[in-house]
Amino acid sequence: MREAERAEKLEAEIDSLIEKRAAEKRDEGAIEELWKDSTRRHNGQRREGHAAAWYDHHLRMQMVHARLASEHEARALRLLGGTP
Repeated sequence: MREAERAEKLEAEIDSLIEKRAAEKRDEGAIEELWKDSTRRHNGQRREGHAAAWYDHHLRMQMVHARLASEHEARALRLLGGTP
């Protein structure tokens, strides 16, 4: 093999390696984007679940406080001589 042919062959191999690495980089970027999308969806679903749980909590607290308010109102009326 002549020196020029050998140099061309090496250059072709180097070009091939560069193209392969560039393709791998593109794939890595695509995988990272898929991961980011997946994470965003998961976090959104988690936030929705947390919001529903907080909503239920506040409804329960409203019921508890309403019952306590009724009890205190009845006690106050008894203290004033009224009947609940």
